[in-house]
Amino acid sequence: MTEKLSTEQLKALVLAALDDLKAQDVQVIDVRDKASFTDLMLIASGTSDRHVKALADNVVEAAKKHGVQPLGVEGETSREWVLVDLGDIIVHVMHPQTRAFYNLEKLWSVSEEQTLAGRKGQTP
Repeated sequence: MTEKLSTEQLKALVLAALDDLKAQDVQVIDVRDKASFTDLMLIASGTSDRHVKALADNVVEAAKKHGVQPLGVEGETSREWVLVDLGDIIVHVMHPQTRAFYNLEKLWSVSEEQTLAGRKGQTP
């Protein structure tokens, strides 16, 4: 029986899988203090539909080889944005244009202080 990988081991595995197929602009965002559903988000860009799908498939294959069954994979048919849910880590593989539009890095890097400061001027 395989031992459960730690979040850091899983992160290293995912980063290696993305690097194997030359993912671009890979970012790691720690969301432990912002979300209860995962610890880390990894965001990477692919150069084409085929590259995005291949990157996501490589992450899934690497995880399964190490005994980690993905909880879900979404977006495989559109291939503009494929999400791989590995529990402790959620991997987003996107076209650069899609990534720029949704700007997940900015969304998930907003600190609690910034959120509270933004709410001060709002009326309930």
